[in-house]
Amino acid sequence: MKRSYLFLCMLLLSSGVAFAQGEIDAYRLSQTELNGTARYMGMGGAFGALGGDISVMSANPAGLGVYRSSEVVTTLNLSMINAQSNWNGSKIDNDKTKFDFGNIAYVGYVPTGKDEGIIGWNFGFSYNRIKNFNRNYRMSGTQGASLADYVASRASNAFQDANGYYGIPEGQLILTDNYDPYFNKASVGGESVWLPWLPILGYEGGYFGTQYGRDDVYHSGFGERTNGVWNTFSPNLSTLDVRERGAIDDYTFSLATNVSNFLFLGASFIVTDVDYSVSTVYDEDFPQSDHLYLDNHLSTDGTGYSFNLGAIVSPTDFLRLGVAYNSPKWYKLNDYYYAEAGTYIHSWEKPKFDANTPDDADTYTPYRLRTPDKWIFSAAGIIGTQALISVDYEIQNYKNMNLSNREGSDYADNDFIDQDFGMAHTIRVGAEYKPTPQFAVRAGGVWQTSPMKSDFKNGNVEVMTAGTIPNYTLDAGTISTYSVGLGYRFTPNFYMDLTCIYRTQKENAYAFSSTFYEDAASHIAPVESVPASLKTNTTRLALTLGYKF
Repeated sequence: MKRSYLFLCMLLLSSGVAFAQGEIDAYRLSQTELNGTARYMGMGGAFGALGGDISVMSANPAGLGVYRSSEVVTTLNLSMINAQSNWNGSKIDNDKTKFDFGNIAYVGYVPTGKDEGIIGWNFGFSYNRIKNFNRNYRMSGTQGASLADYVASRASNAFQDANGYYGIPEGQLILTDNYDPYFNKASVGGESVWLPWLPILGYEGGYFGTQYGRDDVYHSGFGERTNGVWNTFSPNLSTLDVRERGAIDDYTFSLATNVSNFLFLGASFIVTDVDYSVSTVYDEDFPQSDHLYLDNHLSTDGTGYSFNLGAIVSPTDFLRLGVAYNSPKWYKLNDYYYAEAGTYIHSWEKPKFDANTPDDADTYTPYRLRTPDKWIFSAAGIIGTQALISVDYEIQNYKNMNLSNREGSDYADNDFIDQDFGMAHTIRVGAEYKPTPQFAVRAGGVWQTSPMKSDFKNGNVEVMTAGTIPNYTLDAGTISTYSVGLGYRFTPNFYMDLTCIYRTQKENAYAFSSTFYEDAASHIAPVESVPASLKTNTTRLALTLGYKF
């Protein structure tokens, strides 16, 4: 399916607004994982109606109202991440081990001395890591298309008008010191437009450059001419190495109250810190020692804020019902970037080409991101003093993600977000059993569906990545998390919880997108990019130490 990237940009960005991140990046920064105390994770985070754990501040803060004492906790995590790729039969495993400080939190209890009405107030603060980005993966294999084919197609089909698609004039494919990794402003057809930097970087790096009698139609530089037609070569081997680092951290301030042991109300204000970086190295080897490479580095940092509201009703001693609203996170973010591209083509008069973006530490792009909000509906059953079971159902509409500049003007990629994303549904289930008053056994599970629509998820539309990083991943199934845990209370005040969490996520990893343009007169054919299957398994051990007073 055709999607004209720069045509939308011409319409929406003609006022001079530069395009920052894309829909894939917005989705990455909008996701969270199961995190919190070991007890919370051991029960799959299903505490929306149950309450009584400090981690509820990040979901349903009404759960703080269940407390009858003050408490301080801290959690340590040891994560082992295994990424398995399979690209057309070529399989690679990559492992990463990470130790981190998961959370620290405090809740204070202030009783009113009443048995009816407002029985007590609770206030709390927590630091909690809600997303870990740490992962290495590598994919190596063969496919018919080259990155050079894709970038040439992007350059040849950058614009659309009433007569069809047309490309970037060759005279505009020039690197400048006035670097923006997403767009370079130029004059095309008498109009001021924004040009993508990936074709510019690729052209200067020797990816393409030959035209069919026009100065805006291009093809890969790897190939040979036969009977007046350029026949492109397929790479003998393509290799992509990706190294992701960073995290999203929440700092939460909460207040809750208990009304007659029947109604619990709570609210949280959250400040969020983002620190993400990715380095990618992509190589293609061709016959006769010809070669292509593209190296990228991107780092994103910034802060955001959000709020949570919640309520729990306890109609009987054995049943609790909860509802919570978690607002979007409103982020102010900065991107820092650097890229290098190059080729060696032995048959060219000048066989070696290299190009790079300016190496300037002060080069960055500021922008805003709004993540989707969510609703959480919960129920919990309490069976005497020995057992309990709890279920949460969470719904998010990822259509509500929004990218804009710092002045609030929307980016063109919001149209793609609207086309490609929908609802995500999450179910969390947890149970706890105490064979003795001091010892507890726990288990839980989390299942999250993908919000990506089928055409997008299955690679049936061109994915418009921003900047000079063409690789990306798309969901390939439900994200599943399973946990088991133990808890032991050494004294009435001091306790320890230990939990093991296993999370599995399946994705399709693309070195670059397919394209769907075709022009027989100019010998332009669609580019088919075949994904690697990528499975990321994360095993995590979490240890929480707590003290009640």
